[in-house]
Amino acid sequence: QVQLVESGGGTVQAGGSLRLSCLASTNTANLNVMAWFRQVTGKDREGVAAIDTRGGSTAYHYIYSVKGRFTISQDNAGNTMILKMNNLKPEDTAVYYCAADSGFYVADPLARQEYKYWGQGTQVTVSN
Repeated sequence: QVQLVESGGGTVQAGGSLRLSCLASTNTANLNVMAWFRQVTGKDREGVAAIDTRGGSTAYHYIYSVKGRFTISQDNAGNTMILKMNNLKPEDTAVYYCAADSGFYVADPLARQEYKYWGQGTQVTVSN
């Protein structure tokens, strides 16, 4: 069983930045895919960014609304995944979750059903 713990959420004004961290109980090199999801009350949880290291190469995936503003990274020497969020907008307000899976067959790295391990979430609030 892998435990994931998020940190770094908070409240920021529009245009500001935040850095989310996900601490895993295992080396991230053991996790083939890791991702950040977000959820607003009453809406589905959506994949925001994912990092896919299957097959020895690294691929990055972002939803359109955060491309150019968010950057996902992973420390393969350790056990941390980062989401750097710049130029934040009020519509980015949500609870952000870290997710991970060690499986090799992943059809869509931004799909919720691909992930076995989840953190408890951290709140991000962007004010006008």
